[in-house]
Amino acid sequence: MTSTGFRHTAVAIGVCSSLALAATACGSGDDGSAGGKTRITVNCEPPRSAKADRRFFEEDIAAFEEDHPDIDVVAHDAFPCQDPKTFDAKLAGGQMEDVFYTYFTDARHVVDVRQAADLTPYLTELKSYDSIQKQLRDIYTVDGKVYGIPRTGYSMGLLYNRALFRKAGLDPDKPPATWDEVRADARRIAALGDGTVGYADYSAQNQGGWHFTAELYSQGGDVVTADGTKATIDTPEGHAVLRTLHDMRWTDDSMGSKQLLVINDVQQMMGSGRLGMYLAAPDNIPILVKEKGGNYQDLALAPMPGGKGTLIGGDGYMISKKATPAQIRAALKWLDHMFLTPGKGFLGDYARARKNGAPVGLPEPRLFTGAADTADQRIKKANANVPVRNYQAFLDGSRTLRLKTEPPHAQQIYSVLDAAVSAVLTRKDADIDQLLKDASGKIDSILARS
Repeated sequence: MTSTGFRHTAVAIGVCSSLALAATACGSGDDGSAGGKTRITVNCEPPRSAKADRRFFEEDIAAFEEDHPDIDVVAHDAFPCQDPKTFDAKLAGGQMEDVFYTYFTDARHVVDVRQAADLTPYLTELKSYDSIQKQLRDIYTVDGKVYGIPRTGYSMGLLYNRALFRKAGLDPDKPPATWDEVRADARRIAALGDGTVGYADYSAQNQGGWHFTAELYSQGGDVVTADGTKATIDTPEGHAVLRTLHDMRWTDDSMGSKQLLVINDVQQMMGSGRLGMYLAAPDNIPILVKEKGGNYQDLALAPMPGGKGTLIGGDGYMISKKATPAQIRAALKWLDHMFLTPGKGFLGDYARARKNGAPVGLPEPRLFTGAADTADQRIKKANANVPVRNYQAFLDGSRTLRLKTEPPHAQQIYSVLDAAVSAVLTRKDADIDQLLKDASGKIDSILARS
């Protein structure tokens, strides 16, 4: 799954737009030249409905083309950046842009189907590469070769309502650090009445399986073995996840009666001030404020309860295997300019973001290391316009957690796990042992077919 806010992202599904050329062809596959210039097609341009993001993207491409008059950038837009329904078809049909957006979980698959260019010989064109966190670079490294460049990352934490904590007699500066503490605090919050829910979780549309995975990581467990061949959910850690959810729902009555929730449901509850806690990435916070009626001062983030691990994800760009050497070099220069220069570009121009009312100072995982990280953090801090103190617990606590990416065949596995999560939240007599046994067998079958 992705993190859930609008991350300045969009995907092309057949419509071309160009900032410089009136007539070009969609997709890759030509020689990449136009009037003596190297032309690259790129996706993930924000849609026109996201007016500020669209303007920023266009401004940054125009600035890049001014600095590199030998390169033309043709941007394709739509939303979302990557549509799971069309992604594989575009790959198989050779219709991907020269430079195309991917989730971290896509990297191996794109390489396996031989649709990605090997970027290893060209990395000197990417000035920022060595400053990017190694664990993020490694996601796009397969058998020692580099096939993609990370752009953003996220990690899961516990999002909570400081106002409800105070109202329930809890210290909002001391969020729960264990699942037992989550249970206890959720009971206190639910006891406020008037439809207040202590803790909510997803349990439909594969989102329940996604959160099961995050909760399993927090307990120190894994979804599959290290070699990706067998399920590892029918374990004490897996039982603990389902038992905690079951008991919060039926014994504590702290999760409310309405279940089979998805992200929009839970965000509506939190934004309206009726929910105490749920698992989320930092990019939920501006969504809650801008779209759901929340208040930055009331929203805080803590590390994943349990203290063992957290789920991480993110995105980046890969380059089509059809791209010419000149297009690959141009693409890497474009990525540096747009996303990978500390304090500048589409995601890093914090001064511009602040000036236009966009949130600055949310606790995103750090993309850079060393001097680049120092520069990026200094500029971000200088332009912060959100209550960064509300996220300090998340930043401090996350440093000691094991960082784990999503399992292979994540969406198929999440669909299986959805059934287990929804069962314990909708049936008081749910048999946890049998649910995990059945789910484990189905996941083994998924892995065996790969």
